[in-house]
Amino acid sequence: METAICGRVALSPHQIFQPKPGDKKPRQKQWTNRNTLMAMPIAGVGKGGGVLDKPVIEKTTPGRESEFDLRKSRKMSPPYRVMLHNDNYNKREYVVQVLMKVIPGMTVDNAVNIMQEAHHNGLAVVIICVQADAEEHCTQLRGNGLLSSIEPASGGC
Repeated sequence: METAICGRVALSPHQIFQPKPGDKKPRQKQWTNRNTLMAMPIAGVGKGGGVLDKPVIEKTTPGRESEFDLRKSRKMSPPYRVMLHNDNYNKREYVVQVLMKVIPGMTVDNAVNIMQEAHHNGLAVVIICVQADAEEHCTQLRGNGLLSSIEPASGGC
């Protein structure tokens, strides 16, 4: 049988739940004391038992959404396209470098293809994502001297 740890004294479940008559301080008082370190088995021996960590409860301040709410709202919001416009000012190599720096997960091959499409057609889709991310990517591209815009994407991601 496994034991529970209360403070620095290891007690078996029999000692905790069935104190001996004549004990001046029954073990239940130690059990209910909030300042006492307690650990209880969650499974039997050989079944991967362990101690559960205290759950983390996320506290949010008014006007600030929790990380869960942000992820949920991003999944439900409509998709937007980040568009790259051709310009006559930036070199092709620079455009590729900026795309790789600003867009997460952008590979050299994808960046080159996007740059070539914008160069030949005047416009290219960089990424399709939620509006907040699209606005952020567009702002970063503009901050690096590229011409970009966003527009609602028709259809899904």
